[in-house]
Amino acid sequence: MPKATYIETEGKVHELDLPLGATFMEGAVQNDVKGIVAECGGSCMCATCHIYVDDAFLELLPEMEEEEEEMLEGATAERTPNSRLGCQVRISKALDGIILRVPGEQ
Repeated sequence: MPKATYIETEGKVHELDLPLGATFMEGAVQNDVKGIVAECGGSCMCATCHIYVDDAFLELLPEMEEEEEEMLEGATAERTPNSRLGCQVRISKALDGIILRVPGEQ
């Protein structure tokens, strides 16, 4: 299984093996990563699974859809060029070792 590292705001690190096809939101919720609220359950309706993707992995991510783009416009935490919604990105072999940072607020 591919690995993903989540870094919480307070610095706690979660190194997780995620099944292929799982979203980063699902991985965070199922493994008690603090700061990923996921109010809408993964339907791209709330931006409470906002994550910051390590720059080394940005080019490996699928292109952002318009719906995700719109949700990120209303995110509570600062939107940056490496902002994504965890519910819209799925783990793949290409993303093995990805590093994800959790914003200070959702």
